[in-house]
Amino acid sequence: MSSESFDKDFIAALNNAAVQIHFTSIGHGWWDLNRSDGETILLMHCELSEAVEFLREGNGPSDHIPAFSGLEEELADVIIRILDFAKRKNLRIAEAVIEKMKFNEGRPYRHGGKGL
Repeated sequence: MSSESFDKDFIAALNNAAVQIHFTSIGHGWWDLNRSDGETILLMHCELSEAVEFLREGNGPSDHIPAFSGLEEELADVIIRILDFAKRKNLRIAEAVIEKMKFNEGRPYRHGGKGL
């Protein structure tokens, strides 16, 4: 698969997922609330914190989708929240991911001199 084909397929798939996720979120009343953008982003962070808790507790099966680990479920929740927010705000997240991947390919090994 060519890079251009991958880019187009990725963008289409992620944007289609965002539409479905946002439709479900609206239908369940999550956008009836008057949340700030900051609060919405903090909810994404909460999902990451829940992922860490599953790791601390041995990463057992998810409470809601037991065919998956808790880590898998919580990371899925992060993606769902990001795509929902992106659709709500008309952000070009899929396109930004592609461009950031291209940018990162040209960065030096362990750029930034950070220990992580």
